[in-house]
Amino acid sequence: QVQAVESGGGLVQAGGSLRLSCAASGTIFSISAMGWYRQAPGKQLELVAQISESGSTNYADAVQDRFTISRDNVANKVFLQMNSLKAEDTGVYYCHMDSLDRGTYKYLEVWGQGTLVTVSS
Repeated sequence: QVQAVESGGGLVQAGGSLRLSCAASGTIFSISAMGWYRQAPGKQLELVAQISESGSTNYADAVQDRFTISRDNVANKVFLQMNSLKAEDTGVYYCHMDSLDRGTYKYLEVWGQGTLVTVSS
């Protein structure tokens, strides 16, 4: 079974930066897409950024040009560099990945437990 564990959240002033990390552990055969989602207080879960196995990326309009997603396929990690943070970036950030289940040869969704990012204005 694959697990994902995030780290790097915290409190930062507006305009500052944070770097989130997520490490996958367990019996890993293949991980395709990896990404970050967030849930702001009182709002729905939304996609922040996603990266394919080959490195193609896509971002939510709200974070374009401020956030950068990257991954380490050897270490099975995904990162989110967040710059020029705004108060509206506050929320719980969740790591997400699609991990191959060798029993069924299907990709299963794996979610981290979430890490809180608070941006003070």
